[in-house]
Amino acid sequence: TLTPVHQAVLDALGDGGAHFFRTLSDRVNADVTAGDADLVTAVWDLVWSGHLTNDTMAPLRAALGSGRPTHRSRTTRRGRPVLPSRTGPPTVAGRWWPLPAREATATLRSHALAEALLERYGIVIRGAVAAERTPGGFSAVYPVLRAFEETGRCRRGYFVEGLGAAQFALPGAVDRLRALRPSSAPPDDISALWETPRRPDVRALVLAAADPANPYGAALPWPGRDDEVASGHKPGRKAGALVVLVEGRLVLYVERGGRTLLTWDDDPDVLQPAVDALALAVREGALGKLTVERADGESINDSPLAAALESAGFHPTPRGLRLRT
Repeated sequence: TLTPVHQAVLDALGDGGAHFFRTLSDRVNADVTAGDADLVTAVWDLVWSGHLTNDTMAPLRAALGSGRPTHRSRTTRRGRPVLPSRTGPPTVAGRWWPLPAREATATLRSHALAEALLERYGIVIRGAVAAERTPGGFSAVYPVLRAFEETGRCRRGYFVEGLGAAQFALPGAVDRLRALRPSSAPPDDISALWETPRRPDVRALVLAAADPANPYGAALPWPGRDDEVASGHKPGRKAGALVVLVEGRLVLYVERGGRTLLTWDDDPDVLQPAVDALALAVREGALGKLTVERADGESINDSPLAAALESAGFHPTPRGLRLRT
């Protein structure tokens, strides 16, 4: 339900232009009285409902960093509120403009959704659609994907073993899978694949846990851990959390804030590339400073992971192992 402030924001942006927060505030307050906090709340309400967007990711990062998409007014020690800034709170930085009206035809919306899923994942399966929280679930896009297959826009097949028969893929994704397929036939015992000597060019990748490129928690279930119940920590596709994959295998899970790590392998040949990739992300400024306090439910100083972290450049501190940019 749109309140007078919501409607005033939409009316202020009705010319189709993009405006900074302070300009938007001036236009809104010409019709209704709204302070910065109320206006920030209204803007984010309209963002989540699909009415507004921005030209930068800065306000979203600020909102996620604060844990809430509303501006909390700061006060001085005497309790007097700080005067509004010229540019506005950081959670509404950048320029705002209205999005086009939602397509009224359900068929066209399903068509656009199916195209977006194929472009995003390459191979669309039931788990990936469920992770997107798509209204109607997989059954809502299945008829469109099947129509795409009939017209040659995508292919259907059993591309990835164990992920069900209803797999739809773009032709380019299928070609890439074939290019990555080992030249020799796999052994009868798949565990033997990991008994071969590891290549010196092992590839480790740091991803946001919610990134579509991370299959765990979506296309694939999170691997089990022996101490999962004891430690009380569980992985999830959460904002701010990270995963580190080594040759596609989940090795590290970094909880939001970086103070707690979860591991799935104690082999130094696997742990070290994962930790090195995490350290590189910190040094490149992607994560800021990182202080690891606990790993797998115990103090980091008592964990086998400590040696790998120190080898990657982390330094001991009273709170744990720290690495700065």
